[in-house]
Amino acid sequence: MKCAPFDYVRAGSVEEVVKVLAGSDGDGKILAGGQSLVPVLALRMARPSVLVDVNRIPGLGAIRPVDGAVEVGALARHSALVAQTHHPLLAEAATWIGHTAIRSRGTAGGSIAHADPSAELPVVAVGTGATVSVAGPEGVRTTTAEELFVSALVTSLGEDEMITSIRFPQPERWGFAEFARRHGDFALVMALVAEVDGAVRVTIGGVGAVPARAAEAEQVLAAGGTAREAAAAAAAGIEPTADLHGSVPFRRAMAAEMVRRACARAGID
Repeated sequence: MKCAPFDYVRAGSVEEVVKVLAGSDGDGKILAGGQSLVPVLALRMARPSVLVDVNRIPGLGAIRPVDGAVEVGALARHSALVAQTHHPLLAEAATWIGHTAIRSRGTAGGSIAHADPSAELPVVAVGTGATVSVAGPEGVRTTTAEELFVSALVTSLGEDEMITSIRFPQPERWGFAEFARRHGDFALVMALVAEVDGAVRVTIGGVGAVPARAAEAEQVLAAGGTAREAAAAAAAGIEPTADLHGSVPFRRAMAAEMVRRACARAGID
């Protein structure tokens, strides 16, 4: 099957992207790495009237440390996240993204905007308390990752807005664990335990519509509980759904195990 016809615009600036999107009456799409959008276009599950190619906009691929965090430009490729040394957690999480070809084209901004709850970068964004810069007709605004993710594949972005960068705080310590049937597959369950500004945050992905913090597990750890106690609390606090990849008890058990492993890698026994 071939894509439905569309107009193509190669934007030279963020301002031009916003202008084209605003003029498309909600029928425009941004083309960055294309790893999620192009297959959907090929299946005609999406039929935008115009595609705005942002790949030639200068300055959007930078990765730089800023005030105890790392700012990642929207066009930073997953392979660049793996290679950078400013934020080791981001580097490790990015190694789990797809395969080499996908990591060479996929972008940080595209992954965050796609809002797949089983993807790695949304979990790291929520787990570290990342903030997202968004350009729109009214200028640039900043939102938190938790406010951005509304539901599976749904964000609070307006139809005429574009993510320009994501700022990931640097955790004092962290542990990341993921379970997928094959390396490169989307995660069935993943967990991140990260200490940010003195507080330990526990975040689980793949078991709900959005990456979610496990408040019960965080309370257990704050009270001096063990990793196993935190893992049990995290599993009890989620409401996973069954699908062809696993039953509810399976996902709950894997969530507990991933939290336990993430705690261990963060130095929490």
